[in-house]
Amino acid sequence: VQLVESGGGSVQAGGSLRVSCAAFGYTDGIVYMGWFRQAPGKEREGFATIYFGGSSTYYADSVKGRFTISQDNAKNTVYLQMNSLKPEDTAMYFCAASARGGPVLRSEIYNYWGQGTQVTVSS
Repeated sequence: VQLVESGGGSVQAGGSLRVSCAAFGYTDGIVYMGWFRQAPGKEREGFATIYFGGSSTYYADSVKGRFTISQDNAKNTVYLQMNSLKPEDTAMYFCAASARGGPVLRSEIYNYWGQGTQVTVSS
């Protein structure tokens, strides 16, 4: 499975951005697709996950109510709509795919990772 992210960029605080993650290859085995982020000097944080092919979503408290994860099954693509962005949301954003269950916001269950896309929020 190959994951290709697009979108991201720079925005002022309070603004919005959308990032996408397209999955290629053998996607039938994917159970969850998730979004993670990592800021310089900080640990990677899992903050949004969706049950691939289903509707269940999971969010970390840090983004709940501001970010929305969704998918287009026909395109094997997952989207992350980010609203009310804050400077502390600045990080490299990665999408990931898991072929197994487990704690859905933990990076350990994810088998495949995208290359990352930078999101920068200025105050």
